[in-house]
Amino acid sequence: MGQVKTYEEVIYGWFDHFHDHPEVSWKEVETTKKIASILDEMKVKYKFFDAITGLVAEIGQGEEVIAVRADIDALWQEVDGVMRANHSCGHDANISMVLGALLQLKDAPLKKRIRFIFQPAEETGGGAIEMVKRGAIDDVSYLFGVHLRPIEELPLGKVAPAIHHGAALFLNGSIHGIDAHGARPHQGKNAIDVVFAIQQMLKNIYINPFDVYSVKLTKIVADGGSVNIIPGNATFSIDVRAQKNAVLEELQTRIDEGFEAIGSMFGVEVKWHWVDKTPGAEVSEEAAKIAETSIIEALGIEHLAQPISTPGSDDFHHYTVLRPHLKAAMIGVGADLAPGLHHPHMTFHKDALMAGAKVLTNTLRNAASLN
Repeated sequence: MGQVKTYEEVIYGWFDHFHDHPEVSWKEVETTKKIASILDEMKVKYKFFDAITGLVAEIGQGEEVIAVRADIDALWQEVDGVMRANHSCGHDANISMVLGALLQLKDAPLKKRIRFIFQPAEETGGGAIEMVKRGAIDDVSYLFGVHLRPIEELPLGKVAPAIHHGAALFLNGSIHGIDAHGARPHQGKNAIDVVFAIQQMLKNIYINPFDVYSVKLTKIVADGGSVNIIPGNATFSIDVRAQKNAVLEELQTRIDEGFEAIGSMFGVEVKWHWVDKTPGAEVSEEAAKIAETSIIEALGIEHLAQPISTPGSDDFHHYTVLRPHLKAAMIGVGADLAPGLHHPHMTFHKDALMAGAKVLTNTLRNAASLN
């Protein structure tokens, strides 16, 4: 870092490193070490966690704590025919923007402490929960996050004070019937028939049309081993999303009831388990207002965008579910990001890193100045 001449070059250098060295959830060992080395250069104190990756740094003094979270993991996906870790969700950018704010604030006079949470495993949905268990948000009154947004949500130069993510829940299931010869279907219990019934059941779930939600099968595997064998067994997965947490819970109940009925109707055993529940956003008006003011101060009112509602999800919102007193908001940064988040060849305009770092700097400074 000592050879880099400008603030911009420092942030771009950090981004390039993290982008070129992606690590998947719970395996962000080298990423954690790199962040620690950057903090050592800044002479900022930090601590690691037992048994998991990630770390927390803190500056300032006082009893009250303002916090910001950066997620540090990458996705595992196919890129040009090769399965590998890939930063296609922009967490490399999030790390760099949060470090950029820390660099600006580390020597500033602060009335409160500011905690910088570098969280593992956002993509698997468990990282935030482990941070809470390990006390990362103890004593925290305000929590902020940051994330680049796809071009259809925000263009380059626009920044939103809050992202209203939807809630998400996933299911893995299996069907246990009886194989049969293709000429004697009456002797078996066809898992494919059961899958079709599940699909129809999902399509017949109706919630208030003013609420945003979706339920869909995302994986089906049913193979009898030959074209003339009717498969009795199958596995499947379901993706469930809703803008409101209460609607997601209702969908979960309706699906549970549907599986019970279908298993009884076909005389088969349907097993299922729910995984990786990610709650919808519980945005604090006070936190969003601080971010809004900070965007205007840092960039000008012409760069302020309205809060975003998106069907995507983020485990950031586990913090507010587990600690309801927490005032939280995630800032959305326009970056001309395309073709989209999680696309293996996702790209964005690097100028967005500077905008995000400036806004975060002002947001944390303003929150730490509140009486």
